[in-house]
Amino acid sequence: MDVIYIIGPVILISVVLAAVWLDRWSVPVILIALGAGILFGSDVLNFWNFDNISLTNQVANLALVFILFYGGFSTKRSDFKGVALPAGGLATWGVILTAAATFSVLHWGIGWAFEKAILLAVIVSSTDAAAIFSILRRQSLPKKLSSTVEIESAANDPMAIMLTVTVVEALTIGHPPFSEMALTFVWQFGAAPLLGWLIARCALMVFNSLTPQDRGHYYVLTLGIVMLVYGLAQSVGTSGMLAVFVAGYVMGNRSFVHKQGVANFSAALSTIANIGMFVLLGLQVFPRQWAGIWFDGIVLFLVLTLVARPAAVWLSTMGMRLGWKGRLFISWSGLRGAVPIVLATYPMAAGIGGGEDVFNLVFFAVLLSVAVQGGTLGMLARWLKLTVPARPSPLFSLELVTMASSDLDLIVVDLPGPDGTVGPTLAELRLPAGSVITLITRGKQLVVPKGSTALHGWDQVSVLAHATDEESIRAELLRAIDSAAQPAHSEAGDPQRIEGGC
Repeated sequence: MDVIYIIGPVILISVVLAAVWLDRWSVPVILIALGAGILFGSDVLNFWNFDNISLTNQVANLALVFILFYGGFSTKRSDFKGVALPAGGLATWGVILTAAATFSVLHWGIGWAFEKAILLAVIVSSTDAAAIFSILRRQSLPKKLSSTVEIESAANDPMAIMLTVTVVEALTIGHPPFSEMALTFVWQFGAAPLLGWLIARCALMVFNSLTPQDRGHYYVLTLGIVMLVYGLAQSVGTSGMLAVFVAGYVMGNRSFVHKQGVANFSAALSTIANIGMFVLLGLQVFPRQWAGIWFDGIVLFLVLTLVARPAAVWLSTMGMRLGWKGRLFISWSGLRGAVPIVLATYPMAAGIGGGEDVFNLVFFAVLLSVAVQGGTLGMLARWLKLTVPARPSPLFSLELVTMASSDLDLIVVDLPGPDGTVGPTLAELRLPAGSVITLITRGKQLVVPKGSTALHGWDQVSVLAHATDEESIRAELLRAIDSAAQPAHSEAGDPQRIEGGC
């Protein structure tokens, strides 16, 4: 019991302190959490001897539920529509192609045993939403590119799970009929989105019909809804992870009572689940066992990263106008994380010989993936010139916490650059009637809005207004700052000014 209440908190506090200190070098927090679990585990400091693989599997699945719900909740409909085709292809055929390419190289190219090669190929075939969301949200990338990778990672788990379960069953009880596999595929990808959509719509009606005085009731309700979506989906044999993601997507793209509070709660819960899950997975690792598998682990990582993933990306996205830079970045951003590690417990649970080696190989490859790929994504994006100037995260914000239905909403608009561009004053804006600018965040400054206050590039403007006026408000604010930036661009392009400056 002392371990849970003393060592556990020490690990979590250490992860946060290390993450803040290492943030200047863009070290992923999930890598820090994994390292903390390994450090405090049995083979290093031996503070926490935890090797319950069954409990770890259950906790990791629960953590993924909340991570994927928030991933869907924070995905905008406009972003999803623009990347549905490439993300869907990568999440289905891309997983199959990755597994096929990995198996072909490992078994026929290198000569690994059939059972070992096929298990590793299907287990590491999917990218991981937790790792992707943790790392890509830190990068200033084109929205289409980042959305493609994020949505793919959230939607490709069902295919990887189905492939893994099929292979494990084939190795233990015999190969299932093809018709059964086809029906399973259709059910996994057809029923899950429908179930997630249906429960989410019911949840929205519940939120809008209740008016509890205690705000905490909304958070309890959110927990219950998210877990109910996953539980019902799993009970009918479809993908709980995909259903949860769809439910989050539906709720995140509709207005409902206390939406801002639910969004903040889901974001915090996702972060806690993310860090806690990787710490727990790190505790399952015994580095001494790597002495005999480290070389094979490196080979697995190289085959997956340099051969299988690029081949799957280029074949799955043919004709989709992503460009060679986009495809190259998507290939390198195929991070492996918690899902492959969780799937690596299946052979052990089924009693397949060599299951422990499979788990250690997968974990070693995942660790390399997070460290190498996750640590260099930013550099690759800059080398490919895919990044845009990163604006600092606002240090101040307002939240409209609604306890009843209202047509008023707090609209937050991030003004474009260049940084420091001086725009019109607030009195000169033509905002819809009833709109009130409530706050302007400018770097580390909190600006109290007045009629004489001028807008600047990269300001974050919060406006209290009718929800139906959101588009016109955004258009007016963006027009104002864009028109102010035009003279600066014109002067920069003036040949006489360039010559004089030289």
